[in-house]
Amino acid sequence: MLKENIRVSVKTHFMKSESRPEQKRFVHSYTITIRNDGERAVQLISRHWIITNGDTLKTQEVSGEGVVGQQPNIPPGKYFTYTSGTMMESALGIMQGSYRMRDAQGEYFEVVIEPFTLAAPHQLN
Repeated sequence: MLKENIRVSVKTHFMKSESRPEQKRFVHSYTITIRNDGERAVQLISRHWIITNGDTLKTQEVSGEGVVGQQPNIPPGKYFTYTSGTMMESALGIMQGSYRMRDAQGEYFEVVIEPFTLAAPHQLN
């Protein structure tokens, strides 16, 4: 399986009702779609995230099995979508990471998730 056959797209959302800017609590949700454009089924085994606070550049790393309690199998030509979230101490930050995947023949590979921005409204020009 070629990792280039796996496409990852991200949509973010600032959760105003959950956030408390005066307490440096900024909550964001993100919806990720993982599309398998390859010819073999794949399974998402684990995740690794690096979340960078925009004010202090302090990073937080999050690793674990699967996503949202699942280790989904994604057949060729299909996709898997999930929504999760994170809390930061600044109105602006960056998130990036990788998924460890296994194809139908038992081969493991990494899929890089390019950096994406988490921003409260009016933080970007």
